[in-house]
Amino acid sequence: MINLSTVNSSQCLRAYIHHWIDMLTQLGLELEQFMQASKENLPAMLKIVAALWAFSIVNFKLGKPFNILGIKPRRIKGLFGIIFAPVLHADYNHLFFNTIPLFFLGLFTMSLGQIKFYIATLIITILAGLGVWLFGRRGNHVGASALIAGYFGYVMGEAYNQPTFTALFCGGIALYYFGGIITSLVPTSARVSWEGHLLGFLSGIAAIFIIPYIPMPM
Repeated sequence: MINLSTVNSSQCLRAYIHHWIDMLTQLGLELEQFMQASKENLPAMLKIVAALWAFSIVNFKLGKPFNILGIKPRRIKGLFGIIFAPVLHADYNHLFFNTIPLFFLGLFTMSLGQIKFYIATLIITILAGLGVWLFGRRGNHVGASALIAGYFGYVMGEAYNQPTFTALFCGGIALYYFGGIITSLVPTSARVSWEGHLLGFLSGIAAIFIIPYIPMPM
């Protein structure tokens, strides 16, 4: 007689092994795609950072005349800052400490889709900038911090919304190395635009839901 329990156990074992083989194969393919995407996107992200530094050096050498274009809440001329604030910085220290998270979080965002990266950048810049103009404290808000927080929110949101290997990997690395951004979403210092960080983070999450409604070029 045939032991049906043994047959069933053998079939279950084979199915279990095939499942893991398929999963590991898919994981390997996604890892390969992520590495390829990162390699292709690296030059673009390096150019963005280089352009930011080149502009900032000129701005600093001239005595920061362009910083007048920062976001000045609820003042008409402060509306220009919605677009220009992310490329303006107070000094080299401010620029340096924004460069590292901007580069890596920007690269992670770009790895989730290059076209989506540029659209997300525009959405975060406009929504966060407008939010700071409407609700921010009086002063001149400059710096890429809101954009950085936006990339962080976008990457973390994508890891939850579409948990592919690439999204989870980027989300995990972003949380491990740049999780401190979360603490900057609340008031910590009078000199830190925490409202920009918070609005940037929320704008990054909002971008996830807005982008699907934007026609993508073929």
